[in-house]
Amino acid sequence: MLELEEAQQRILAMVKPLASEVAPLDIAVGRPLAESMTASIDLPVFDNSAMDGYAVRAEDVARASADQPVSLRLLGRVAAGEISREEVRPGTCVRLFTGSPLPRGADAVVMQEDTRPNPIQPDHVLFLESLKTWEAVRLKGEDVRKGAVLTGIGERLTTGRIALLAAAGWKEVRVGSRPIVGLVATGSELQEGGQPLGPGQIYESNRATLSALVFQAGGKPKIFPLVQDDLMATQAFLEQAFAECDVVVTSGGVSVGEFDFVKNAFERMGGELMFWKVAIKPGKPFVLGQWRGKLLFGLPGNPVSALVTFLLLVRPALLRLQGASDLFLPAHNGILAEALVNRGDRRHFMRVAVGSGGNVHSAGTQASHFLSSLAQANGLLDVPPRTSLATGERVSVLRWE
Repeated sequence: MLELEEAQQRILAMVKPLASEVAPLDIAVGRPLAESMTASIDLPVFDNSAMDGYAVRAEDVARASADQPVSLRLLGRVAAGEISREEVRPGTCVRLFTGSPLPRGADAVVMQEDTRPNPIQPDHVLFLESLKTWEAVRLKGEDVRKGAVLTGIGERLTTGRIALLAAAGWKEVRVGSRPIVGLVATGSELQEGGQPLGPGQIYESNRATLSALVFQAGGKPKIFPLVQDDLMATQAFLEQAFAECDVVVTSGGVSVGEFDFVKNAFERMGGELMFWKVAIKPGKPFVLGQWRGKLLFGLPGNPVSALVTFLLLVRPALLRLQGASDLFLPAHNGILAEALVNRGDRRHFMRVAVGSGGNVHSAGTQASHFLSSLAQANGLLDVPPRTSLATGERVSVLRWE
């Protein structure tokens, strides 16, 4: 039985990123970049005003105050998108708006609220406050210099990175291709939602859960029909899924029961089983297989076990397929609001809920079939074997939502 970290390393060592593709920037959020992006221009592109006001020479208003305002002759106005033909010389100013290019000769902008019209000279403006050189001026290149690296290979396109790339003039980006992930659920007791339940049947929920997680990880889920507990039927669906998908994820049928056919069916179609069983709870019966360069992830049938093994073992592989550099769940520090105990001999990834204040609560009953507690959870807490965590203890929670 493998330790979690060894299982993760062995999986990732087998993953080769898919070919990259070009995508429009405005719909590429969340996808990892396949190439580094550089700035072809300075940001800002030119010196410009940070607010509505007047371009001045700072020394002209160095002694200005409300009691002793300084009067400067108004040369004209420059709207955003226009260029001033005027040069600000001693004793003059130019009306600007937010984003207006700074006229030649000016080295500061006085905001409109610190001025008033000169009632005696209509072509003059009274300045009521002093200011420093370059105050309220956005200087050319102060944010980004031309040629600077904006984003690196493998970095995820967040909203902020998209904003930066768009401001630098990029319209398209090269990103990792989204893997098609086949989702196969096995079990004669399973029934599709919306259909009446027969004796001994339950509604199948794993494919919908895993589909959401695949989508969050950047993949394209492809849901296959339910598979009865039959060796030939299991093999047929696996062959179809591998023919149509980059990765296949099954749920159920990977334990040692008389009706667990996934491993046998996979080997019958020529697949190679790489390992089985990982030392975690829930989710010990986890299968990794390889068929013609494509991976099989065999997850347990219990809903919580399927979710935990996907998050810890499948999600990193899907991100690596896309060329991502950050593969594992983000951690969130918090304070335990109640004691938690793991009396077992395996690491227990308990479902917890992290509140807005950082308090960490158990999401409820930790049995692997309890969906009500799963619905309340937004993270996993890794509790070592035979360990008690006290109320008030500082912990690190793995967040998936």
